[in-house]
Amino acid sequence: MARREDFGCYGGVCWWSVTARITAEPDFTAVLQLRAAPEPTVAATETEIDYEGLPQGVATSTHMLAGAVAGIMEHCLMYPIDCVKTRMQSLQPEPGARYRNVMDALRQIVRTEGVWRPVRGLNVMAIGAGPAHALYFACYEKLKFSLSNVVHPGANSHFANGMAGCMATVLHDAIMNPAEVVKQRMQMYNSPYRGVSDCVGSIWRREGPGAFYRSYTTQLTMNVPFQALHFMTYEYLQELLNPHRQYNPSSHVISGALAGAIAAAATTPLDVCKTLLNTQEALAVHAEVPGALGVGASVGTASATGGRHISGLGEAFRTVYRMGGGAAFFKGVQARIIYQMPSTAISWSVYEFFKYVITKRQYERRLHHRDGEK
Repeated sequence: MARREDFGCYGGVCWWSVTARITAEPDFTAVLQLRAAPEPTVAATETEIDYEGLPQGVATSTHMLAGAVAGIMEHCLMYPIDCVKTRMQSLQPEPGARYRNVMDALRQIVRTEGVWRPVRGLNVMAIGAGPAHALYFACYEKLKFSLSNVVHPGANSHFANGMAGCMATVLHDAIMNPAEVVKQRMQMYNSPYRGVSDCVGSIWRREGPGAFYRSYTTQLTMNVPFQALHFMTYEYLQELLNPHRQYNPSSHVISGALAGAIAAAATTPLDVCKTLLNTQEALAVHAEVPGALGVGASVGTASATGGRHISGLGEAFRTVYRMGGGAAFFKGVQARIIYQMPSTAISWSVYEFFKYVITKRQYERRLHHRDGEK
């Protein structure tokens, strides 16, 4: 009797993964479903590769490697768009940082601040994304089977999958949140930091270690609905485009991109609040204190202008609404969608490719071993 479990995660970056089919045979052979077919015979299972997922018992390092590579590629390739998104979410941008759209923003940034400015802070994101995504997949794959056996022994349990994904997201965001804080501080217009170490040291001295986790609860609040909507949309589109769950890169790209776009648009208000908590934009922090900032004060230097900080999702929501009304909650939505569409497409494509290659390689090794025994 076969069992199939579908779930995974994008982050934010994390994404949702498609995982394992387990047969009742102790020594099962993976089967690639190249087309719709009746229940495979013993002979068929000996000659085909099952792409549905990584075989049970695959080393934790396999999941960690696939997740780490996918996470690093996703964040690095789309980093310039992420920089634009951060700036477009500014509540009170300076005259030099007001952009009509994403392409206009990129052109202005490169022209006025240099060609390397859109990728400033990329190194800290790459350092954070690797272990964060690796830990997510390791945690998720371990918890998924354990919880399924408790909740619904011998069968698939979406509740268990969801719980495993949520618990893995908590660990993922715990690693990524400090990297997000540093990255977004360095992405802001007129950022005063010379580099990553200078930014980390300045935040630690002026605001304390708690500043690196000021947006942690908001990040989790955003990622739970994001991942739920992302997962449901992706699975629905896969049922339409790839009902037999074969390795089909185009279906992974299209489903991942559309799922990411829908989830990104729906959770933009929370992302705006997260950006405010991370950057502590000076004009927003001191909005209630007339004259607190002198002429020419930089938007990105809130930490240097006083001891007051915006903390908590509730205060962030009130500040965003007070400074821009309801429309402010969707600042940068275009950039966020443009960022998330290829990001989720890259995440799914890379992870599914690694899964396919690893499964195929294990099948070939097993086939070679059996031929040797004969």
